[in-house]
Amino acid sequence: MSPARQFAVLTCMDARIDPARFAGLAEGYAHVIRNAGGRATDDAIRSLIISHKLLGTVEWFVVHHTNCGMETVTDEIMGELLATSLETAELGESGWRNVQEGRGSGEGRFMKWHTISDPDGSVVEDVERIREHPLVGGHISVSGYLFDVGTGRLTEVAPAAK
Repeated sequence: MSPARQFAVLTCMDARIDPARFAGLAEGYAHVIRNAGGRATDDAIRSLIISHKLLGTVEWFVVHHTNCGMETVTDEIMGELLATSLETAELGESGWRNVQEGRGSGEGRFMKWHTISDPDGSVVEDVERIREHPLVGGHISVSGYLFDVGTGRLTEVAPAAK
């Protein structure tokens, strides 16, 4: 259960992202936590805390990426899309739109979707949120990176460096 390299990676669920490849991981080397945007949500932080407290990780990496779908949407857009239809939307030249009629729900207007307007800024924000969380000890190393989906380069986001 404990990762051999004693670290965890928080990254995006984007199908173009292969954490094992960009971090040079073999099976069993690290915990990988994924969500839309690789954001430091309450649930992601919960997983990181479990990774440390119960399974011994001492180093955490936050990895966002270029051309993320979470850059193409806002909380307001998500709320409106869901209010009018729960079916899959599509991204066109003028932005997101529903393509099928269907039952909608206004509940999406009340959720925080953790969208991204600035990739580097979101890495810094998430690293700071994790470091400052009251259940995260100061001895855990937390750093942030941006993965370029076009070149495959992983670059440390300097303001997120410790």
